[in-house]
Amino acid sequence: MQRQQLYETPRESLVAWLQQHGEPAFRAKQIEEWVWKRSASSFDAMMNVGKSLQESLKAQFSISPLEWVKKERSEDGETTKYLWKLHDGHFVESVLIEAPGRMTVCVSSQVGCPVGCAFCASGRAGFLRNLTTAEIVGQVMEINRELMRLGQKVSHVVFMGMGEPLRNYEAVVAAIRTLIHPDRLGLSQRRITLSTVGVVEGIRALATEGIAINLAFSLHAPSQEVRKKIIPYARHYELGDILRALEEYRKATGRDITYEYILLAGINDSPDDAHALIRLIKPPCSVNLIPYNPVAGVALKRPETDRIVAFRDILKKGGIVTTCRFTKGRDIAAACGQLAFVEHAPAL
Repeated sequence: MQRQQLYETPRESLVAWLQQHGEPAFRAKQIEEWVWKRSASSFDAMMNVGKSLQESLKAQFSISPLEWVKKERSEDGETTKYLWKLHDGHFVESVLIEAPGRMTVCVSSQVGCPVGCAFCASGRAGFLRNLTTAEIVGQVMEINRELMRLGQKVSHVVFMGMGEPLRNYEAVVAAIRTLIHPDRLGLSQRRITLSTVGVVEGIRALATEGIAINLAFSLHAPSQEVRKKIIPYARHYELGDILRALEEYRKATGRDITYEYILLAGINDSPDDAHALIRLIKPPCSVNLIPYNPVAGVALKRPETDRIVAFRDILKKGGIVTTCRFTKGRDIAAACGQLAFVEHAPAL
């Protein structure tokens, strides 16, 4: 029998199971306190839960669906990449990014990716399956457990790892609700960001959920024609339809949209491209410029620094709030676009 995942078990379901086993309802709160607030990794650690109940819980439930395989830390000590093995033998990666006052976990939502961006490693081996809610939440909780031993905790979560989050809509939304629940991890909605390539129906549905997380749109080109060349999935949605859906989300949630723009030498980094981008998007919004991070086997190139600066300056003069993402984790292939589908775990 496959055990039930605690990371995706509602309290009322846990209460019902406990009562069926002759246990009082308050045990559910005790168990959840150990799991969510103390980040317990086993039922044996639950000191105020009797041994017989611990054994029953072990038979019925699993705390984490992930098996830690490997982690790599960048030379500057600010980025750590984790490799997890799933129950069916597949693997996913997630990243911890450290900054003053922030511990950000970049989570994956799928095994592989169906989008196939030319500049991204995640989709090069195709798409295998969606992650479950527990597998998504588990990435955050496993890293949080490690941080808690150091007197710290996860402060931010970004859905920018492997996969297109809005193509795994139900599990991703359930994971977000779990992460922001005050009796669980209790993260602020403003500290969660979801990045999408532009799944129109998903954006519109998210606007009706009653949650106001940050939404980042992977734009990467100022026109539909160029987008289709570097993002094959862009053929599914017209750029105008995506922009209208994003505006609906902004109005519904009050959250400004962030446009992500990977700069590719000779493809989307010219002054004309910058001016076209200004004409395309409208404040209030911001553009996050991301100089391309090399991916093995991909012939694309990162623009020279002066060209990146010139592009940024044009946007700023055009009244667009612009940041240039400081690349972290390139030395361990943990930077934007470098997380990859791993068919077989590397030797430890």
